[in-house]
Amino acid sequence: MKVKWLGHASFLITADDGTRIITDPYGEYPGLSYKPIDEAADIVVVSHEHGDHFGAKIKGDPKTVTGSGKKEVRGIEFKGLETYHDTSKGSERGANTVFCFTVDGLRVCHLGDLGHQLSESEINEIGHIDILMVPVGGVYTIDADTATGVCDIIRPRVIIPMHYKNDKCAFPISGVDEFLKGKSGIRRLDSSEVELKLEQLPEEAEIVVLRHAL
Repeated sequence: MKVKWLGHASFLITADDGTRIITDPYGEYPGLSYKPIDEAADIVVVSHEHGDHFGAKIKGDPKTVTGSGKKEVRGIEFKGLETYHDTSKGSERGANTVFCFTVDGLRVCHLGDLGHQLSESEINEIGHIDILMVPVGGVYTIDADTATGVCDIIRPRVIIPMHYKNDKCAFPISGVDEFLKGKSGIRRLDSSEVELKLEQLPEEAEIVVLRHAL
């Protein structure tokens, strides 16, 4: 499986059989200056319909997966867990769907714009995770401290931070270094893509920091 960070909360996940999944494909949005997404996909997974997570026209006539519950597309089961975009049960920014799915034997979880610490029942619903894509910037999502707590509870093998301030995101949020502060097992790549295989996962949790592709 290859994971390519397009930017913000959008990733292109390519399975060994060529199946292509794009998460949260941002469109034009104030404060974002990533280039338009020009990738094709078979499946698009959308955590919520705010423009910085849903708005791009994806090539390839993909099937779009939204909302809670289980849905199967191209032999992959997507499990959506309804959460919130804030600490007020959605009264400020609405709902958010956490998605879990398995690609090439690797259990992936994309937290979308999670805005609160997860409850015990939500953690149980998520279950075992190998690869966790976690927002870390704060303000509109969980911040660095809460993201750290979420990672400590879920205990993935690979953590990929997302949704943080950088040269293409001018949101009033924190950069990735706030999340990385004091942590070990950090791998900064001068690349937007990493290849992950079940038999090669690290024994201890590793944080993989990618360079945005767009």
